[in-house]
Parts: sequence; C-alpha cells; structure tokens
Amino acid sequence: MTLVEEEVGDALSNLKLQKLVYYAQGFHLALFSRPLFENAIEAWTHGPVIPGLYHAYKQYGAGALPRPVDFDLDIFDRETCELLDEVYQVYGQYSAWMLRDITHQEGPWVQAFNEVGVGAKIEHKAMQDYFRTQLKN
Repeated sequence: MTLVEEEVGDALSNLKLQKLVYYAQGFHLALFSRPLFENAIEAWTHGPVIPGLYHAYKQYGAGALPRPVDFDLDIFDRETCELLDEVYQVYGQYSAWMLRDITHQEGPWVQAFNEVGVGAKIEHKAMQDYFRTQLKN
C-alpha cells in the first residue's frame, strides 16, 4: 500500500516528506523553543533535506512511499500530534514541487544555500526565528 493524497492526486514522495518534516521541525522550534528531532537539516538543491531520512527512502525515487507498518504515534505528546496534524493540513495539500518552490523563497534555506551551498546545515536558530514570523497571533 502506498501513501496517496487522494484529494490532490499527489503521492507522498521522498521530496514531499522532506518538506513536511522540515515544516514540522520549524514550527516545533518556533512554538516550543526546542527541536522536534536532533537530525540535521541541510540545504540541498531541491530544498531542505534530512539526509538520514532521505537515504532511508531514496530507493523509491520520485514514487510514492510505502505506508510504515511499525510507526507509533504514541511516542509524541498531544501537543506534538496536534502540531503534526496542523502542518499536514496546511502543507500536505501542496505537491512536492510546490513545497520545493515555497522553501526556495524562505529565509532558512536561502541563507544556508547562498552562504555555503549544497549540504549547508540549516541552523535551528535560523528556523526558529523564521517560523516565529509565520505564526498567527
């Protein structure tokens, strides 16, 4: 079974997963002043990427990812689950390529990519500062 976004006809590809996880990390930093996860996020040509996550799914290329069979949402507290749901509701509606284009206009990726280039670490502080500006009061 694959993960397909039936409303928008878009499969959950590695590219889209990378962007959704990036947004989850950014908003978690903005709201809770701590990272959701410790893995580094790097500025790659097609936007922010978590290298370990990318390599775990690269065998699927641009195709749909399989549904994980052993993922347990109970590892997250209620606030984090609500945040993940909201990130998915807001950003999950967009295609992988639209999300790529959006991240290419945002400060954290732009700054890291322009200053260092491919593989530059996107710093938590840069993400926290940027995503705080995106919160609705």
